[in-house]
Amino acid sequence: MLLSTEVVMPAMSAISSKRPSTSFFRRLLLAVLFLAALAVAPLGRAQTPPQQQPKQPQPAQPQPDQAAPDSGGPGADSGVIALPKKKDIPDDTPPPAPAAPKVKIPEGMGNVSLRIEVPEVTVDVGVLLEKTHQFVPGLKPSNFRVYEDGVQQKVSGFKRVEAPITALLLCEFAANSYTFIYDMRNAAFAFANQLRPQDYVAMMTFDMHTQIVSDFTQDKRQLQEAINSLIIPGFRETNLFDALYEGLDRLERIEGRKYIVLIASGRDTFSKLTLDKILKKVKASQDVTIFTVSTGGAMRAMTEGRGGMMGSMRDMDYLQADNEMKTFASMTGGVSYFPRFAGEMPDIFQQINQNIRSKYELVYRPSNAKQDGTYRKLRVELVDDEGHPLTIQDEKHKPLKYDIITRDGYKAKQEVE
Repeated sequence: MLLSTEVVMPAMSAISSKRPSTSFFRRLLLAVLFLAALAVAPLGRAQTPPQQQPKQPQPAQPQPDQAAPDSGGPGADSGVIALPKKKDIPDDTPPPAPAAPKVKIPEGMGNVSLRIEVPEVTVDVGVLLEKTHQFVPGLKPSNFRVYEDGVQQKVSGFKRVEAPITALLLCEFAANSYTFIYDMRNAAFAFANQLRPQDYVAMMTFDMHTQIVSDFTQDKRQLQEAINSLIIPGFRETNLFDALYEGLDRLERIEGRKYIVLIASGRDTFSKLTLDKILKKVKASQDVTIFTVSTGGAMRAMTEGRGGMMGSMRDMDYLQADNEMKTFASMTGGVSYFPRFAGEMPDIFQQINQNIRSKYELVYRPSNAKQDGTYRKLRVELVDDEGHPLTIQDEKHKPLKYDIITRDGYKAKQEVE
């Protein structure tokens, strides 16, 4: 300010003494501009923003692996996130179970399904009157009790079956005596006459060898022609065990219920198999029922008891043959017949036909579910609503005896290792 006063004062004195010159005005203008610059300088320094310092390179921060929320929240990192403090886990707490491994199906392999077989047993039961061999209808599931190895089983399925049959007619055709051939032909014709159009039947004969006379067919006339062709046999030997084994082996390839009608004297003279082996095969057979019809009854009745060594041996042979025929039938749930006259044949095969077509089918799951290949004994009983043995009466309220026809047992499946 002193500088400004000193400059202005000489100027003012000079004005009063003489006329202002051009240099004077220039000096005055410079002085005004200098004063104005001094006055404006502090205000300019206050309003001018500070010069920005060059930014230092910041280290790159990882982007949060989060997608922007749908509600419109911030999409970038919002800074430090406060996490709740974890609870202290006691040391005695067991560790969590590991996650189940994920099984991947190899490339090129389709979907694989697992099948678990639950043992299930089907038992065919025939209930026949002892005197007339008539089928007893009208029984209920509660009337049946099934025992496996002495343990009662729970029946889960029940129905009465009457369906077409699949049967093998197995006939003895050997050069022994024409009486046996005559009885065999009559029995075979009686069986063929009982067939229905939907039935499948094959015929096989045996002496020392087996021969398929007619394959499975529904044509009754073809079966009758096959029977008519049996005129002259080849050998005297009767290999019953070998023929029955082959017949069972052939039927095992056919699904469903099958039957064997065995028409023979029952004597085995030259088989390779023993009785024990054929009985083992019969026990192991599945869904096969054997009906036996003995031949030569009239001749045996006339020759029995004549005495002598040969006569006694012959009688023993036939008694043993009858026992074998009964065993084959009883083990598989069939019936054995021992006719003496040709007139009995139609009634016998009518009973067989009725027995085959009319049965009660029981289904249960055994309490012993082991698949160990063992033989299980079966027993079926009939009871009334109170659990007492069932009583059947005729029209005059007289009790009637009845027979329960079923398998002696079955062989459990062998588990595959």
